[in-house]
Amino acid sequence: MINLGQGNPDQPTPKHIVERLKLAADHPENHKYPPFRGKLELKKAAAEFYQREYGVLLNPEKEIAILFGGKAGLVELPQCLLNPGDTMLVPDPGYPDYWSGATLANVHMEMMPLKEENDFLPSFDSISEETAKKAKMMILNYPNNPTGAVANETFFRQTVEFAAKHDICVVHDFAYGSIGFDGKKPLSFLQVDGAKETGVEIYTFSKTYNMAGWRIAFAVGNASVIEAINLMQDHLYVSLFGAVQDAATEALLGSQKAAKEISAMYEKRRDIFISSLQEIGWDVRSPKGSFFSWLKVPEGYTSEEFADLLLEKAYVAVAPGIGFGEYGEGYVRVGLLTSDERLQEAARRIKKLDIF
Repeated sequence: MINLGQGNPDQPTPKHIVERLKLAADHPENHKYPPFRGKLELKKAAAEFYQREYGVLLNPEKEIAILFGGKAGLVELPQCLLNPGDTMLVPDPGYPDYWSGATLANVHMEMMPLKEENDFLPSFDSISEETAKKAKMMILNYPNNPTGAVANETFFRQTVEFAAKHDICVVHDFAYGSIGFDGKKPLSFLQVDGAKETGVEIYTFSKTYNMAGWRIAFAVGNASVIEAINLMQDHLYVSLFGAVQDAATEALLGSQKAAKEISAMYEKRRDIFISSLQEIGWDVRSPKGSFFSWLKVPEGYTSEEFADLLLEKAYVAVAPGIGFGEYGEGYVRVGLLTSDERLQEAARRIKKLDIF
């Protein structure tokens, strides 16, 4: 079986980060309760990282919150900011845990369709005035899971304008912020004027540094939203193990060579896989970011039927698009999370089905 259905990085965490953890674990200070709101050293490192990478200035104490993985922040935020019955705008297709946050907060979701003809960006013109007035929060995610699309400055400017007009808090899930292709670096939402007044961005170590199992991330941006996250987490946690925070600090401030190599690896895999599929006659588009490919299913199949066919006949596991929302129908998501050879083998197995 070739499993291309998950989103779990397949490579180890860079050695210099692991070594920092080992040293920090021996430090008696890290055996005590850490500061409730995280180590200031880590917040300062996050601020330095954002200034270095994106030219964004942040106050480490007021505009950064340490998170227990990006998912925790995404699920917590509707509970922090919304009341039961409020409306939040959610991308469709999108990461299913956005729905988890809405359900736990007992709020109403209005879906924003992501269509191929619009480069998988939501159209704010298609959101009714009534819905816009009701909405209190909006989730965006670029580079995008599952479509692999990226956002440009024009779109983020439109986002700020729309959110400011309707008093909506924007939450930008920047999980794949380090993974951009064709020489183009993904844009941070906070690089756009007015973004910090309008919302926050969530950055995780999971993808940039292959630290998915470490469960560490941070939110940056609007100070009042950051305070709401911190206040809620004051009652849920006693922050992260100090050694993990020290290792995360090393990741942000140390050599970025490994992070760049990780992104380059995904670009190479993308090129190999997409070209292999095109060679067998499957008309597919190349993703612009993330480590996912979003592939149209052949005519005559639903996304689930096609995923089942690949599983049962080609022994290739993919994720059916309908699992990411109504507008995911007609696609399957493939994770570029195995070797070049296995990706080529997956294409050869699919070719043998004689569909294309």
